[in-house]
Amino acid sequence: MHWWFPGNASSVGGKVDSLFYVILYITGAVFVLVEATLLVFLVRYRKRSGRAASHVEGSTRAEIIWTAIPAVILVTLALVSQPLWSKIKDDETYPKNAVHVGLEAKQFEWHFTYPGPDGRLGDDDDMMKRDTLHLVVDRDYVLEMTARDVVHSLFIPAFRLKQDLVPGMDIKMWIKPTRTGTFEIACSELCGLGHYRMRGVVIVHTPQDYAAWLVSQGAASAADSAAAGLTTSGKGAS
Repeated sequence: MHWWFPGNASSVGGKVDSLFYVILYITGAVFVLVEATLLVFLVRYRKRSGRAASHVEGSTRAEIIWTAIPAVILVTLALVSQPLWSKIKDDETYPKNAVHVGLEAKQFEWHFTYPGPDGRLGDDDDMMKRDTLHLVVDRDYVLEMTARDVVHSLFIPAFRLKQDLVPGMDIKMWIKPTRTGTFEIACSELCGLGHYRMRGVVIVHTPQDYAAWLVSQGAASAADSAAAGLTTSGKGAS
């Protein structure tokens, strides 16, 4: 971990960080090379008395080279990152036993919907909470997300996950927290005058603590909440 990142708390965070550093090193090396070349040219071809300026037509070969190299790098990065992207964004790759949680973003709140004892969203036994997402450590989750009014963007820095939410679109994202704690949720898309206060938290529990939390919410009996906290529902939203 570096000072510019919060500690990783998700199963994909390490891979996202690795891709970030690869891109950082590549772009950093290009930046240094370009700036060094610029300085050399400024000194070598500076104005000097007795030396006339000359007109340069350009080089097709040089243009092809400096276009092809970035293109190859970009395509390579896209191919390398595709498996991780699909794992997070493609619902066909999600674990079959993942717990589905609903999210509706609106100005300027996050509304989370948890499945009831039957493990399915959209039923009368669902439980709703505002601005707080409760999860169990080392459990697979799928967030089923939408926006009510304008474009919002769910950003959980500790999970290294960010997803734009667009009105009229149903969007899914896979999450697997790997350590307990409380982590910040931010909206990273300017969504109105109250954008600055559109914040929330993810609270990652142990299975036992999650079961106790369910009981405290009156969402289930002690037996039901213990089952919810210690086992996986195995049912997603239809």
